[in-house]
Amino acid sequence: MPSKMRKGQKGFTLIELMIVVVIIGILAALAIPRFMRATTKSKQSEAKMILKQIYVMQHAYRQEYDSYCMNGASAVAGGAFTTLGVDISAGARYTYTIAAALNTFTATAAGNLDDDATVDTWTIIETGTLTCTINDASS
Repeated sequence: MPSKMRKGQKGFTLIELMIVVVIIGILAALAIPRFMRATTKSKQSEAKMILKQIYVMQHAYRQEYDSYCMNGASAVAGGAFTTLGVDISAGARYTYTIAAALNTFTATAAGNLDDDATVDTWTIIETGTLTCTINDASS
């Protein structure tokens, strides 16, 4: 026997609660993937910033010594490109490498941002061209 609502009695029906749960589920299904992509893109800013710093310091080094710095071919978290004056913090998400010749250099940042098989990879060359060769945010 269904119960009747008495005067002054307030509450939600089961149908109303189910509709709210479905709406929240749909919103979460749309929002969570966008949030994850935004988080990955914000992590990529580390690589961009350090590669641009390497670019600036390489040009300063070349101005003084007439060639790009070839010292410090690789820097892992906590290491540094001491000759250039670029410091990589201990909490760095990327591993940085520099390949240099007399008139050219390529600096690379590689890191796995979201624990999948894709390794996010960024490069910058002596002209200042910053390129994402493998984008972990789109995988």
